[in-house]
Amino acid sequence: MLKNLLSQVGAYFMLLSKTLKKPQKMSIFGKLFMREIHDLGVNSFGLVLFTSTFVGAVVAIQMFNNFSASSFPIPNSFIGYATKVVLILEFAPTIISVILAGKVGSYIASSIGTMRVTEQIDALDIMGVNSPNFLILPKILASVIFNPLLIAISIVFGIWGGYLAGLATGSWSKADYITGIQMYMPQHFIWYAFFKTAVFAFLIATIPAYFGYNVKGGSLEVGRASTQAVVWTIVSIIIMNLILTQMFLSQ
Repeated sequence: MLKNLLSQVGAYFMLLSKTLKKPQKMSIFGKLFMREIHDLGVNSFGLVLFTSTFVGAVVAIQMFNNFSASSFPIPNSFIGYATKVVLILEFAPTIISVILAGKVGSYIASSIGTMRVTEQIDALDIMGVNSPNFLILPKILASVIFNPLLIAISIVFGIWGGYLAGLATGSWSKADYITGIQMYMPQHFIWYAFFKTAVFAFLIATIPAYFGYNVKGGSLEVGRASTQAVVWTIVSIIIMNLILTQMFLSQ
């Protein structure tokens, strides 16, 4: 099993070496890039907004319940501050990236896998086109560039969700929540969140592309590859989250 895993990792990096090269025709690459921006990023707006709003509300309510159960009096303004920090450090970049791994990852694996089983990739190779560069690089750049924007929007709507939860439950006042949001937070928390998002975006684009590119068989194998791609992408995100947290936040 270990030998097979190492073989898969080696094949993954070999595919990356072919992918991360200068495009052969920039005009065609630009069109592909804009299409991937729409397919991978813009089409995910609704899911990100819906999820972030409710996650923010849940986080704020949990913070209120935890603070209320504390034996020490904690001002309600810390509900807004804690919600903001939790969303920026963990929930927005990690949870939304896991959700995108399911939505975007399955799309990438299935689309490239379908091209493989229908021999479209073979046709590109015969014509002298660098197929990994042609198919995968636009997806990588679209994800790495656009996913941080999705996470920024997720943070804003998550904080707004916490605000709405306060209005709905009446557990804390608007003034306290807004005061908490405005409290000082180390700036490197924000840079860490966006750097982590870019790393996750790279994984979301490349791991499903690897599984789709190496599909062998028919439509059934494409479905299995999509499932494997999503599972391994999520596992990679969780492991990388631990590594990055240890590197940048542990003292």
